[in-house]
Amino acid sequence: MSALGEAMLPRILEPETLDHLAPDDPVAQRSRRDLRRVNAFMGARRILARALARAVAGDPAGPLRILELGCGDGRLMLEVARHRGRRWPGARLDLLDRQPIVDDATLAAYATAGWQARPIVADVMDWAGVEAGERWDVVVANLFLHHFDGTSLRRLLGACARRADALAACEPRRSRFALAASHLIFFLGANAVTRNDGVLSVRAGFVDRELASVWPAEAAWHLDEYDDGLFTHCFVAVRPPRPS
Repeated sequence: MSALGEAMLPRILEPETLDHLAPDDPVAQRSRRDLRRVNAFMGARRILARALARAVAGDPAGPLRILELGCGDGRLMLEVARHRGRRWPGARLDLLDRQPIVDDATLAAYATAGWQARPIVADVMDWAGVEAGERWDVVVANLFLHHFDGTSLRRLLGACARRADALAACEPRRSRFALAASHLIFFLGANAVTRNDGVLSVRAGFVDRELASVWPAEAAWHLDEYDDGLFTHCFVAVRPPRPS
């Protein structure tokens, strides 16, 4: 399908149910398990690992410092650490989410994979409001940026540009094919919350250069926006090396 055909679908942003359920709600717990199956079906681990490899060119001078925004239960980046972690030994990963759902077993599994992980419970827009402070080599976002309208997205990406040297984001691809497929995830055993949110995610997704268009214009970054697979739209931003 051409980019023009996809762009004909307007971007529609609506609240997703899972975002408003308590972490210990059995329906929310079931939906998070559904999302792990959906991620596996979409090949999310491989797609995210490829985006991260684009964002981190060469070998870092020291242990890679990674921040994941909207990490959920932290399991997806754990799969990246298990399969690609040897490329970045000893990486330090911060897992930011407004809900405290990264459990001790997941943190221990990161340690087994050779990464140091710590959860940060915070609202991402509060994080975006900090002008200075801790910095990271790369910020990662998976199925997260589509939750924000244009104004909030611009503010959030501006914070990423201030506080990191790269961004790797994988988001829903807003296409008619992906929208049709989102209505079929009941075949994966998804509950009503996951089925509803899946459709809303595609409607709020991205095409073409929509993310690049809201990246800070004054920043001379290398921007790469592309589709990976049938359902995923990726955006990678890399700060050019500073003159020595």
